[in-house]
Amino acid sequence: MKKTARRQIGLASLALLTTIGASAGLGGALAQDNVHLRVTVWTGNKAHLDLFNGIAEEYGKAHPNVKVTFDTLPFENYTTTLTTQIAGGNAPDLAWIFENSAPDFVNSGALLPLAEILKSTPKYEADDIAPSALALWSRKGEIFAYPFSTSPFGVFVNNDLLQQSGQKSASELLSSNAWTWDNVVAVASAVNAKTGKAGLVVRDFDYKGWDNLATIWGGWNARPWSEDGKTCGFDKPEMSQAMSFIHKAIFADKALPGPGTSADFFAGDAAMTITQISRASLLPKNGFGWDLLPLPTGPVGAYAVIGQAGIGVLKNGKNPQDAAQFLAFMTNPANSEKLAQFFPPARKKLLKTDVLAKTNPLLKPEQIERVVIKGIENGTVKPSHTGFAQIQQLVRSGLDQLWMPDADLKAGLTAICGRIAPLLAR
Repeated sequence: MKKTARRQIGLASLALLTTIGASAGLGGALAQDNVHLRVTVWTGNKAHLDLFNGIAEEYGKAHPNVKVTFDTLPFENYTTTLTTQIAGGNAPDLAWIFENSAPDFVNSGALLPLAEILKSTPKYEADDIAPSALALWSRKGEIFAYPFSTSPFGVFVNNDLLQQSGQKSASELLSSNAWTWDNVVAVASAVNAKTGKAGLVVRDFDYKGWDNLATIWGGWNARPWSEDGKTCGFDKPEMSQAMSFIHKAIFADKALPGPGTSADFFAGDAAMTITQISRASLLPKNGFGWDLLPLPTGPVGAYAVIGQAGIGVLKNGKNPQDAAQFLAFMTNPANSEKLAQFFPPARKKLLKTDVLAKTNPLLKPEQIERVVIKGIENGTVKPSHTGFAQIQQLVRSGLDQLWMPDADLKAGLTAICGRIAPLLAR
């Protein structure tokens, strides 16, 4: 069976879980029973997993019958694998959920309602969770997942490569109001020309994860669809301008690696990369001089884009009530502060420079303020939509035709709207 078909079947199966969950026995295990909770995640980063396992071990001291394991699924096929497990009767107890899949999971009935559980947990302080962070994970006053990571995108910069190429440092560009998309592409192009290394890498894009291009589109106020999700935006002037800029940066300026070419910023192979602060743990201890800046300004001025991850309890898991209790522990104020080392929190009390500086020792206070704090305050979440997996494949196949030097961008973008418009209108 083709991957696209498996993906569509997997997501379609979510709609069945409302009735499945009702017959799955939503009560938790008895106190004396041994409980094994499986949590699917998409990170294989040792520092992340060490933190998660430490929280699980602490929970086990008060609940010796409960064992929690974190199951890493490949990033690229994460949602496909997760929904396949659910459809096959092997649902995890808890799961990370991408922001682009949030509408499907929230609306399908696959997730256990959490509002009452969180509010009734002693010292949980549910009122401290920012309502804006909960918006994507809520429906009709109910909470279906906790937004454990509300992480703005920023630009990590290798200042050593910029210096070798005769360019100003990132902080000099920022302080002189020259941190713009035009200048960033010019710097990236110069680095590639003089060192042979990549200029700018949009991490996790790789000509597949096109929604990560929202980190560039925002500079033109371009969106793949309207705010209500019903109207295609690929054929709008803003998107045409943004995509023309990206296309030129790739094929004419050589500022971004072309299709089939990869470069790892954290290995020193690129001058800049657009990603989130959780990737800071990949920085080499004795490597290059680096900086972290907000997204460059575009024709519409400054903007910010947020990637959000929720963690929810699957109704069809083996121990949903026990899983919900662990989720309440994992996301309580104390553990939220620990998680903030990599995953910017949704709790208002933690969104302060001095607090985040303690949990993010690699980042300077000014980096936290200008990228994390201001990004969360002003950012828009990456694109999401009901039926996103099917839409994603149609957009990706349409964009595949545009990743060529002589592509007709206007015709290609119009064709994408023709493909996805019926799905948006449903």
